[in-house]
Amino acid sequence: MLATVIHAARDIRVESVPDPELSTGGDAIVRVVASCVCGSDLWPYRGITPTREPHRIGHEFVGVVEEVGDDVERIGVGDFVIAPFYVCDNSCINCRNGVSTSCLHGGWWGSDDRLGGFADGGQGERVRVPLADGTLVAVPGEVADDQVPGLLTLSDVMGTGHHAAVSAGVGPGDSVAVVGDGAVGLCAIIAARRLGATTIIAMSRHPERQALARDFGATHIVAERGEVGIKAVQELTHGIGADRVLECVGTKESMDQAIRSTRPGGMVGYVGAPNGGPELPVRPLFNRNIGVNGGVAPVRGYIEELLPDVLSGAIQPGRVFDLELPLAEAAEAYAAMDERRAVKVLLRP
Repeated sequence: MLATVIHAARDIRVESVPDPELSTGGDAIVRVVASCVCGSDLWPYRGITPTREPHRIGHEFVGVVEEVGDDVERIGVGDFVIAPFYVCDNSCINCRNGVSTSCLHGGWWGSDDRLGGFADGGQGERVRVPLADGTLVAVPGEVADDQVPGLLTLSDVMGTGHHAAVSAGVGPGDSVAVVGDGAVGLCAIIAARRLGATTIIAMSRHPERQALARDFGATHIVAERGEVGIKAVQELTHGIGADRVLECVGTKESMDQAIRSTRPGGMVGYVGAPNGGPELPVRPLFNRNIGVNGGVAPVRGYIEELLPDVLSGAIQPGRVFDLELPLAEAAEAYAAMDERRAVKVLLRP
């Protein structure tokens, strides 16, 4: 089969790789209907995360189950399934505590699982899924082609944006500022509106992303950064800052922007994959009673909650995909996102 392999910085290739095989009894083979490129995939693409040897890449996909192991009970052949960006059993104590990203038996796409089988990268024609009963979520009924992009966002970006809002404690009547206008930041706007926020400030410099942010529920746009941006947020929030600020980038500058845009007693929800050494200024947080909560998003635990709203069209996170390409053009997909010619690229095998 064909799959995406990263060889070095800015060296993405689509190559022939071995077909996946069942090996542990609890696994499944999924034919990928759609996958995508994530902002975190750009760290190795840009060389920020070193690539020491060629390896499979991609961690977001939806597809149809073709085979299941003898021990699989909940997932069946023919199911249309959503895979979160990691593997989990959804039953260990960490999963039950709501932190399935720390599953005691889990793992990551593109690497060996705990039993020695290989979990294929998501950007390929097929994927062997370990712990299929815990990892995968079956979508009820028939899935229309135009529903695929929205369902695909539940594998990562919609759940991650939702985690930012949940971590910050967004609730009815809150004012919310969102730092970052990538796919996660845009989905965080959807999440904030869904949870009842009435003032939603999108911090965005790009007109096309500003327009999408407004469609998703942003009530205000702030294009400025630094002190000017902080003042703009304060002017929109009674002069004190937002109740909740959602940090969706992962740099030192974005975390600083988020913290200083938060009102005294407010909360920052952070989900941006750390890059560039963000640090927490404990004294300012202490002095202003600002909380910081978040981390890698346990999206598996959010899929069933968000799925009905995606299927009904109540939320439309699939609109973050503004470019669709065949899997064979994965290198162009990476380049388009790296050069900010696309918010998020959907790949079809």
